[in-house]
Amino acid sequence: MRASGERPYAPAQAALQLLSVQELQIARLAAEGLSNREIGDRLFLSHRTVGSHLYRVFPKLQITSRSQLTARLAADPP
Repeated sequence: MRASGERPYAPAQAALQLLSVQELQIARLAAEGLSNREIGDRLFLSHRTVGSHLYRVFPKLQITSRSQLTARLAADPP
């Protein structure tokens, strides 16, 4: 199964346990529909830094798109 690129089933962990505080904050803002530039303006970060954080967040949450962020974060308590 590993050779095909599939991951074995593992129970989903809470996003709070998987992400750093800043990654979680950026993921929540992205789930609200803000662009990287808008998130960067709110948090005083470069839009490229925001993109870098999201690039690391997606594999940790086992998602592949921004549209999946809302559902994944909603499954976890705040």
